[in-house]
Amino acid sequence: MIEVHLGDITRLQVDVIVNAANRHLSGGGGVDGAIHRAAGPELSEACREIGGCPVGEVRPTPAFSLPSKRIYHTVGPVWRGGNLGEPELLCSCYRHCLSLARREGMRSIAFPAISCGVYDYPAELAVEIAVEQVQEHLDRDSPPFEIVFCCFDEAMAELYRQQLDALVRR
Repeated sequence: MIEVHLGDITRLQVDVIVNAANRHLSGGGGVDGAIHRAAGPELSEACREIGGCPVGEVRPTPAFSLPSKRIYHTVGPVWRGGNLGEPELLCSCYRHCLSLARREGMRSIAFPAISCGVYDYPAELAVEIAVEQVQEHLDRDSPPFEIVFCCFDEAMAELYRQQLDALVRR
């Protein structure tokens, strides 16, 4: 099941929330900062112990004060025109998160719009990749089975809805 949710990812009651992190896992603005603030100071300490995360990969932590079980920190690519491997790296973010969730036995996961904030990935292209990767995962019939695209504003939520509708019509 794929759902589009408009609201605050830190309030979702899912097994995993995905953080659109920076390479240092240091918290920042946008979703990353909101997750760090809501999870509490223990998250910053856990991230310091991990030491960082390469672009396209994922690093898990406990969720601390959040209603979820885990936080998966993934680092999306900075958009530089699309010819420097950005699509492959963004695909990798989704694949790694979904694969880790399956290995950890998680049944539900919520994604923000990875790389669509300060990393300037064009929203339409990022949404297409996100939906494609999630659908490929679900087609293999492996958990997590409940996937939420959590959007901060209506415009982004509408992009996800349109992409999901297009998928259904294929």
